[in-house]
Amino acid sequence: MANPPHGGILKDLIARDAPRHDELSAEAETLPAITLTERQLCDLELILNGGFSPLEGFMTEADYNGVVKENRLASGVLFSMPITLDVSQETINAVGLKAGARVTLRDLRDDRNLAILTIEDVYKPDKTVEAKEVFGGDEEHPAVSYLYNTAREFYVGGKVEAINRLQHYDFVDLRYTPAELRLHFDKLGWSRVVAFQTRNPMHRAHRELTVRAARSHHANVLIHPVVGLTKPGDIDHFTRVRVYKALLPRYPNGMAVLGLLPLAMRMGGPREAIWHAIIRKNHGATHFIVGRDHAGPGKNSKGVDFYGPYDAQYAVEKYRNELGIEVVPFQMMTYLPDSDEYAPVDEIEKGVRTLNISGTELRSRLRSGRDIPEWFSYPEVVKVLRESHPARSQQGFTVFLTGYQNSGKDQIARALQVTLNQQGGRSVSMLLGETVRHELSSELGFSREDRSKNIGRIAFVASELTRSGAAVIAAPIAPYEADRKSARELVEKYGDFYLIHVATPLEYAEKTDKKGIYKAARAGEIKGFTGVDDPYEAPAKADLVVDFEKQNVRSIVHQIVLLLESKGLLDRL
Repeated sequence: MANPPHGGILKDLIARDAPRHDELSAEAETLPAITLTERQLCDLELILNGGFSPLEGFMTEADYNGVVKENRLASGVLFSMPITLDVSQETINAVGLKAGARVTLRDLRDDRNLAILTIEDVYKPDKTVEAKEVFGGDEEHPAVSYLYNTAREFYVGGKVEAINRLQHYDFVDLRYTPAELRLHFDKLGWSRVVAFQTRNPMHRAHRELTVRAARSHHANVLIHPVVGLTKPGDIDHFTRVRVYKALLPRYPNGMAVLGLLPLAMRMGGPREAIWHAIIRKNHGATHFIVGRDHAGPGKNSKGVDFYGPYDAQYAVEKYRNELGIEVVPFQMMTYLPDSDEYAPVDEIEKGVRTLNISGTELRSRLRSGRDIPEWFSYPEVVKVLRESHPARSQQGFTVFLTGYQNSGKDQIARALQVTLNQQGGRSVSMLLGETVRHELSSELGFSREDRSKNIGRIAFVASELTRSGAAVIAAPIAPYEADRKSARELVEKYGDFYLIHVATPLEYAEKTDKKGIYKAARAGEIKGFTGVDDPYEAPAKADLVVDFEKQNVRSIVHQIVLLLESKGLLDRL
């Protein structure tokens, strides 16, 4: 028999409300609607399918305050993470959100109606208290940053009624609801299940520790990776799930099952570990592996860990009886080359030779194409990772040239394009300022807002091309530092971004202007012209500074090529 759900009853709202589907669906069309964010969608999915049992909706103020201050709902039941529906004052006014009102919750991805919320209260939380009590208060913590900079100022609490499941199109065979997973365990005859939480690829050491955990507890393994929102910079879930599927046959026959969890992580360390244990209990697990610095976001800018290495294990152990799930401490495994086996670090005798590859070293080997030994990971896993993480010489990047009109940036861009095309190995795309203005931003003027929109469009196109492995050369004027910073942040989600300041003096650019554009601007025939009646903010931290007055195109292009080569992005010409 599977572990009973948290609170005693699995709150499967989809099954509960199915008999009223047509009635609720018709009503939803008549109600005002709130379109949910990605994080809210993740939370709603686990409310609807019972993953957050005993919750039946988004937390009211009483539940929220109890969870923030005491790790308890107003009913007294243990729950460690606030599950809240944040809204702005504008939405409250526009939709008419107030106690007693009913509102449709809608999917931002396909505009489908998912549920109806009956509002119990609308309240303004004390975010400072929430940040401190739940996450520790450090403003560099990603959840605290989200709370202050992204979450809206009001929360709406109330129970929901289910209309439709969220629609997924990837790995549908692995997306079990808690009820479905419990039924699957029952079919297999499993009564003891060790759940393994992960947001990273798994290698041989992970396989060894989960097998050891299962055998030591006479249990089977549930590999239960998060495929909702994780830590920024994490490997995408498509790659990770392909890795887990490749690894599964390496388990002893029938030992492990893979199921996906659509959770929006908060990286909340101890609080998050308790929450994860509740979620796995609801999915039928009897045991839960809690790792070192479980669900921690790492270190802040001062190099200090947000949480202690074992804080999460202590937190879950503290509530062990209430949780009704047994904690299995994560054992750090290391490889013993002389015996070709893995063993827990704390069981290795002094003087025994060991080998290990850190996450940083693994990423370095993937980038450079260097060998990843079979003692560390299985060939089928490495194959998946190499497909998604090509060597540096095959990765996309963006070279972003900025400077005055007629500074020479267009000539440099064209020459660089020819040079990279001559080398081959990847496609090369060029986004010249005038071309983009004509083809992509023809309706925009030259106000600060329109200039920002134009750079935003260039950055979006560059980021998509970079993600696909192309070399992108962009050469707009881009006069504002904030716009260039935003462009860098967008592109760097997918590849390298190099800002080249073509620092040709305004006087030289104007003196050599054969098109007469500066002359027209000085005469007032062109308004908002950079360098004449609109400012140019010189980059504070360019990756390379060149000057067309003092250097020729060939030498400048050579400098850029050397920069790219030094980063491993080009095979030597």
